[in-house]
Amino acid sequence: MQNKAFVVIDIQNDITKNYKEIIGNINTAIDWAVAHEIHVVYIKHNNLSAGTRTFKPDTRGEELVSDMKIVSENIFTKTKGNAMTSKDFGAFVRENEIKEFYIAGADAIACVKSTCYNMAKDGYIVHVLSDCITSIPFSVIAGGRKRTHGG
Repeated sequence: MQNKAFVVIDIQNDITKNYKEIIGNINTAIDWAVAHEIHVVYIKHNNLSAGTRTFKPDTRGEELVSDMKIVSENIFTKTKGNAMTSKDFGAFVRENEIKEFYIAGADAIACVKSTCYNMAKDGYIVHVLSDCITSIPFSVIAGGRKRTHGG
């Protein structure tokens, strides 16, 4: 195995349906990683905050989506946006001397962004596969109201 990893972040049942638009690309990228002997890693988010309903531990919502190819047992859980905060994932990175990452997943403006930023800050080489990234629609973020720039 190379000292590289393809990391799929938060493609779980509780994300928005937007992942359907990219799941084919993610599966193709998983095949590419396997063919190039690159570690394939899956990161799951668990929401431990009181009063929230999504990504709760031991629920169907926190499970990886069924239409994603699972080709390894490298499945790690995080409770914060940055995947590097997962102690088990950090140990995996150190044990396998990972120096370079290919990133896919959700949410582009939150967990993916935080993970990429922190990996780059720590000196890792980071590639974001833009056709393997999704995000929450702006209309959801804006409370269902369409907003325009400056509005």
